[in-house]
Amino acid sequence: MGTDPGRAGKYLLHKIRLNTQATEAPHCKAPPQTAGDGGRYHGKRTRSCATLLSMKIIRWLFVVLVLSTPIVAPTFITSAPKPAADSQYLAFVGTYTGKTGSRGIYAFDFDSSTGKLASRGVAAETASPSWVAIHPSGQFAYAANETGKQSTITAFSIDAKSAKLTQLNQLSALGQDPCYLSFDRTGKYLFAANYSSGNVVVFPILADGKLGEHTANVTNAGKLGPNKQRQEGPHAHWVQVSPDNRFLFVADLGLDAIMSYRFDAAKGTLTPNNPPLANLAPGAGPRHVTFTPDGKFVYVVSELNNTVTAFSYHADKGTFHEFQIISTLPADFTGRNDDAEIAVHPNGKLLFASNRGHDTIAVFSIDPKTGNLARVGDFPTRGKEPRHFTVDPTGQYLLAENQNSNTIVVFRIDPTGPLTKVSAVTDIASPVCLAFLPR
Repeated sequence: MGTDPGRAGKYLLHKIRLNTQATEAPHCKAPPQTAGDGGRYHGKRTRSCATLLSMKIIRWLFVVLVLSTPIVAPTFITSAPKPAADSQYLAFVGTYTGKTGSRGIYAFDFDSSTGKLASRGVAAETASPSWVAIHPSGQFAYAANETGKQSTITAFSIDAKSAKLTQLNQLSALGQDPCYLSFDRTGKYLFAANYSSGNVVVFPILADGKLGEHTANVTNAGKLGPNKQRQEGPHAHWVQVSPDNRFLFVADLGLDAIMSYRFDAAKGTLTPNNPPLANLAPGAGPRHVTFTPDGKFVYVVSELNNTVTAFSYHADKGTFHEFQIISTLPADFTGRNDDAEIAVHPNGKLLFASNRGHDTIAVFSIDPKTGNLARVGDFPTRGKEPRHFTVDPTGQYLLAENQNSNTIVVFRIDPTGPLTKVSAVTDIASPVCLAFLPR
């Protein structure tokens, strides 16, 4: 047991006062002034006593300070430190529920210090949430319930502590089979792409997170692609606003085009841009699109011809200029394949695209000046049908959801592009989307 520094300090201050009084009595009283000394002796004696008292007080104060300062014992690390709080993330996984055994949206903890996922169970029971989008505020989540003519869009509040979602409201998707959701840059609007009906709907997001009545509903129009089985009509597969919030772009698999609309952020309305679209190769079947972080380049993954098409982006007019097409498959591959997801690494140096059939992630490096892609390699996803993947918030890992093998596989991303498996979840039915909760 140690001495209480506060009590010791009070005791020593009391001693200082006593010593000061004791010292002044016998030593510091000047002798009577005598004739002829002119007071010189008296003044010298007073100064000497003052100096003596000051020195003693200083010595006592030094002792007080030393004894009043807590003594901190050195600490020694005897075991591995616990993961930092900022390495922990919450993720929500969307699934198909029809004949799969899935119940809806599932929650996972993700530790970026280890690259491991830990199940938190069912976050919300809801029908076939094939796409889940987390609001930028982190307070709300929205699901595209892909159920044919009965398709809906559902709004949820998020309880991060319990990893549960509570339904706020549910509206008709105003189309068939919504497959992609995104937000405008202000977080005030939600965009929904309906695949089978080929239309895009704009929903306002109310202050309490609920969806309001739609402010726009447009059906893509243009020349159909040559694939009679897959391009019999417009098929909106991706929707996202431009970096400056002035334009809305839609990837339409049926029209072989990226549609371009002017977006009025004050009213939530859409009008065709001029030109209204950017064409891709006939039969390409554009599926998803991604921008580089600086907004200079745009890359489109096409499901039907298994390619990535690179465009330069002209922000003033919301237009695209094509400059490269590259295959996502090895030259010697001849089997069935449908491209699915695409993403640019947060550092802007790498691009990833998933192959369903070949069951790989194709990795490309990006030339920062020209935007040209160079193939790095193809890396197996250790499962079947990687419909979706995402890069974690730290940029260290790629998480691939293998729809037909019911797995999520986590890969470490090498700075030069190669992917190395670090962990896997092997018991989640039909995972098709993964979204991290922002901080």
